[in-house]
Amino acid sequence: MEIFKIVILSLSGLLLLFVGAMRLSNPIKTYLKNSGIKLENDVDLLNEMRGVSAVMLVGGILILLGTFITQLTFTSFVVAILILLGFAIGRLLSIGLDGKPNKLIVQGLIFELVLGAANIFCLITILLKN
Repeated sequence: MEIFKIVILSLSGLLLLFVGAMRLSNPIKTYLKNSGIKLENDVDLLNEMRGVSAVMLVGGILILLGTFITQLTFTSFVVAILILLGFAIGRLLSIGLDGKPNKLIVQGLIFELVLGAANIFCLITILLKN
């Protein structure tokens, strides 16, 4: 079970770290390539995109620290759940209110739901152990 927890935290952390870093460094190119979204060179829009990207990056770092520092494991699972399911809930709400997005965004939603659920499962096993 411990290996499963490490794998889930690693996947969650690496995903957020990679996507956050890519979107932070070059949001216009990264959004177009990974989400099919064409961002305009608008200072305000880019500022918002980079802000969210920085949260993803820092969250990914904290989640990855939980794989090395035992005292942070619980916190890492909570952060992973909040970020991944937070994005998923927002996307699901948007689908209901705005309509179905493109295939790449739906794929992202599926990854967020699966990893979010896996993090919940791991957190529950930690809570039941104590």
